[in-house]
Amino acid sequence: MNLEGQVALVTGSTSPLGSEIIRVLAKEGTNVVIHYHNKEEEAYALEQEIKNKYNIDTYVIKCDITDENEVKKMVDKVINLRIFDDKNGVMNKSIIDVGGSILSISQFTLYADTTKGRRPSYIKALNGEKATILYDEFNNKLRKTGINIETGIFGADMKVNIINDGPITIMLEK
Repeated sequence: MNLEGQVALVTGSTSPLGSEIIRVLAKEGTNVVIHYHNKEEEAYALEQEIKNKYNIDTYVIKCDITDENEVKKMVDKVINLRIFDDKNGVMNKSIIDVGGSILSISQFTLYADTTKGRRPSYIKALNGEKATILYDEFNNKLRKTGINIETGIFGADMKVNIINDGPITIMLEK
């Protein structure tokens, strides 16, 4: 899959697997959206790591994607954020305006709390059935906007290659 000129949103970016996916995408030149729910410090540390290593755009989004209303807000923010240059080189265009595509990678079920002890706790993680429903809902809402959405297979090991340019960092709180 050629992802040139794309932005990859990785939900659960502060989980061990999610942050590794972010690193792999960034290494390949993908502009990345780092999603977090509770782990703000880890999200911004990952953002700084990526900014220091790669010349790409990096965005940070805080969102509770276990809540259907938050999913709607996240979709609206993702598709309308003006992060692409206009003819004057000013970030004035959304992904809709530029006819871009979205690579949506899910980490719903991998939320791990590592604040206590040495074994991650998955108590707050959604079960696979509910996570799949919300992930599909998010992607379906994106598709209804007319944007081309690419996804992997829920829970699968995915390998992605891309060339992109940057750097920009935008933090999305809601």
